[in-house]
Amino acid sequence: MSAELVSIAALLAIFVIGTVRAVNLGALAFVAAFAVGVGMLGMDASEVLAGFPAELFVILVGVTYLFAIARNNGTVEWLVQAAVRAVGGRVAAIPWVMFVISGVLVALGAVSPAAVAIIAPVGMVFAARYGINPLLMGLMVVHGSAAGNFSPLGVLGVVTSGVVERSGIPGDATGLFLSNVVFNVLLGLGVFFAFGGRKLLRAGRSDPDTDTAPGGARGVPRSPEPGGRPAGTGVATRLPETGAPPKTVPPTPALALDRDRAVTLLSMVAMVGGALVLDLDVGLMALTAAVVLTLLSPAQAKDAVGQISWGIVLLVCGIVTYSGLMQSVGTVDYLGDAISKLDAPLLAALLICYIAAVVSAFASTTGILGALIPLAVPLLATGQVGAVGLVAALSISSSVVDSSPFSTNGAIVVANAPEEKQAVVYRHLMKWGFGLVLAAPLVSWAGLTVLADW
Repeated sequence: MSAELVSIAALLAIFVIGTVRAVNLGALAFVAAFAVGVGMLGMDASEVLAGFPAELFVILVGVTYLFAIARNNGTVEWLVQAAVRAVGGRVAAIPWVMFVISGVLVALGAVSPAAVAIIAPVGMVFAARYGINPLLMGLMVVHGSAAGNFSPLGVLGVVTSGVVERSGIPGDATGLFLSNVVFNVLLGLGVFFAFGGRKLLRAGRSDPDTDTAPGGARGVPRSPEPGGRPAGTGVATRLPETGAPPKTVPPTPALALDRDRAVTLLSMVAMVGGALVLDLDVGLMALTAAVVLTLLSPAQAKDAVGQISWGIVLLVCGIVTYSGLMQSVGTVDYLGDAISKLDAPLLAALLICYIAAVVSAFASTTGILGALIPLAVPLLATGQVGAVGLVAALSISSSVVDSSPFSTNGAIVVANAPEEKQAVVYRHLMKWGFGLVLAAPLVSWAGLTVLADW
């Protein structure tokens, strides 16, 4: 059996074993990388670990560390109150605010994981405080960032345009950007109404001055309804044994902006500026800010390291390391070359879109686009597939699946979800992400290559 087929078989085994037995998929992936790379392919350990995502590791650790301190010193609570005041207390608008801010950051040049790393932790606090489904909030942040991906100023937009130009393919940067925005806005609407948006619209307004939800109760979630979805805002409940009137939690007074909160906010602003203007690594900036805050107020940072999502770090880093091994042995090129030789160009285009979606759910979107767009050149030479449509379909297929918990964006969302809900968010993100792996290539291919040519 060839190295490419061995790597694919081992990947399937990882998911089967991880599903049947309660073993961290990341740990399984490290073992599989060692067994396949060293045991079967004769690689050195350094070659096996060459795909270890050091940058992603630092982002996950640094961001969750910083926002653990921000929660401890009240900065996140202050942000919650300020943002609710800014939208006039309309809780239903908050997920869309997160969507737009994430998209604008990415469209202006921030890499998508950087935007998600900055916005997702704040969004998750909103979710916990106002009874918003954390899955809704996380997906709105991820797809908001995805909407900005192919801006002419964005990293992916620049990279894709460069690959298209080098490959001699006709391009349309504006068309690519707008088609991606429309696709992700439609996904955002679907997410909003599928995961609790109707209840938020019915809930009305929260009081931004006292941080209370509609009805006078403090804006924290009630017990979830059957099926795991939050039941709405407020905590007014009726005692089942006595039938006593509803109890309400006293409102929380507005927080003052003290020294620690001001320094934390400045750190967050510096993260945004560093990512957008200086192209600095978000993870290293977050770690630097966390260390500075620890030196200023050791008591506020106590136990913050223990709040880092180490299980998620192991999970994602293991899977991405194994994905890097697959790329190093040529699995992606092997599949792409085989498909590009098919006699049916439209079918081959669809299959390449599927490869882009599947691999990008675990690996770098930028790397996948750089590898697969050139493979489309033989298909375009037949004249049966439109160049602009196929590039757009490939780009969308590879980017919208970043909601997978094995991608950087999805992993950041899971890592910043409330600890008691991380397992649920992880499972639902996996379903959503792999649902997009199945649906996004087909929809984008049909809309941008088949119907567009009619």
